[in-house]
Amino acid sequence: MLRQLHITGLGVIGELDVEPAPGLTVLTGETGAGKTMIATGISLAIGARGGAHLVRDGAGAAKVQARFDAPDGAEEWAEDGEVILARSIASDGRGSARIGGQLTTATALSEMGAALVEIHGQHGSLRLLDGATQTQFLDRAAGPKQVERARAYRDAYERLLERRRTLAGLIEAARDRERQIDLLAYQVREIESVGPSAGETLALEAEEARLGHAERLRDLAEGAGGALGDDGGAADVFASAARDVASIAALDPAAGELAERSAALAAEIADLASELRAYRERVSLDPERLGEVRDRAAALKGLHRKYGATDNDVLIFLDEARAELASLQTADERLTSIGAEVDEAAVAASSLAEELHRVRVRTAPSVAAALTDHLADLGMPGAAIEIGVEAIDDPGPMGADRVEMRFKGSAAQPAAPLGKVASGGELSRLMLACRSVLAALDDVPTLVFDEIDAGIGGEAGLAVGRRLARLATTHQVLVVTHLPQIACFADLHVGVRKRDGAATAHVLEGSDRVAELSRMLAGMETSEHALSHAEELLDEADRVRAQAG
Repeated sequence: MLRQLHITGLGVIGELDVEPAPGLTVLTGETGAGKTMIATGISLAIGARGGAHLVRDGAGAAKVQARFDAPDGAEEWAEDGEVILARSIASDGRGSARIGGQLTTATALSEMGAALVEIHGQHGSLRLLDGATQTQFLDRAAGPKQVERARAYRDAYERLLERRRTLAGLIEAARDRERQIDLLAYQVREIESVGPSAGETLALEAEEARLGHAERLRDLAEGAGGALGDDGGAADVFASAARDVASIAALDPAAGELAERSAALAAEIADLASELRAYRERVSLDPERLGEVRDRAAALKGLHRKYGATDNDVLIFLDEARAELASLQTADERLTSIGAEVDEAAVAASSLAEELHRVRVRTAPSVAAALTDHLADLGMPGAAIEIGVEAIDDPGPMGADRVEMRFKGSAAQPAAPLGKVASGGELSRLMLACRSVLAALDDVPTLVFDEIDAGIGGEAGLAVGRRLARLATTHQVLVVTHLPQIACFADLHVGVRKRDGAATAHVLEGSDRVAELSRMLAGMETSEHALSHAEELLDEADRVRAQAG
């Protein structure tokens, strides 16, 4: 149940508090006073979409806080058995949502709000003209198992569509698959026939340079080695110098470091001479190998021109081509597998659709009879509702049925689709009848009706008021209305006024309430005739309550 609603900066509302009654709370006031903004505030608190246009001029943000009895499963958000849903929309359109003071998403807010409040807007009755709405109503009237079955069917139907899309994509791709397989197979074979390895091109370039200058390298190595190592060469000179310095160190210990350095340098020169001789021996004149290296380098460069600038790039291309080729070569298996999944999804959806159909056909007569009874209570004796359930060949997201509500205003009239025969007032009452049928079937504790009294008045208005009062014995009901015939049944009557451009709300009791009903009846609060009529309406409401009790 909604315990308290606090709104700031929303439309014509500067700041406003409302504490609804457990039973029937009625909000009345002049057009534009801000009654509907209160219903809008509740909608925002339970996750409805909002925008910057809702923010009051001069306000930084529109803010709504709604305090409810905590529903089952909301223990983590609740405190002292209550939970607060809050919504803020800034003047730049950005918004935030909170549950129990913790930041959350509008989706999470909506999911919790769905268990707390159901709102019927002033244009909500027009939704009854939509076949999908009529189908959903019939399923809800059939009970929670049918609602769950309908949800399972929608999931199965969406999976079927998704599998069909995948299958269609595979079939389309199959047209180019063979050509693509041939191309990829050729590319893989071409690269594999060369067999490149990472860094191979750089190694070949170094080897080609060495083989191409082999004779010159041998001559240079021989010259350098001779200068260092032949008799009288640098190695002998440094060896002799090292012996002399060693003799110096023997006579003067202070020259010991010089002796060590001389010996090391002589050894390094001798070692260098030896390595140059070995290098010369390794450098061979091999024209055949040079040709092989150049042929191999040319083959690799041919791959570079087609598949990548480096050996690594070519190898990456090879891996990707192999993977794509494997995928394409197994596409037939994939096609078969997805085809089987499509068949499986179709069977699952068809089975659920058949179950939905059986329950709908079985339920429709009793629901139509219940609606007809409610219409009689709402001042429409002789009116009747029929619900047709027709199987269709092309199933949709609601199943394989076309559900159609047909209405007749009297026994003498033929039944026809709602949109062709029902007036605005009749639709409003039919919507209330639908809600009454569902009252005992679901556990949404709070119902909000925003100006559902369009097109009705007089005795019909009283009938609607009686029905709302009866509904309020099992639910908390909030009603925004212009009809005194409805307002007179309120357990709590809230008058909404606009003062200095801002909405205010006050509980109306005693003479203030009579004056408000008088204004609603005659446009004047002091009309003696209207005042008398207002008191008669209140007496009628008391009598109805006494009978209900």
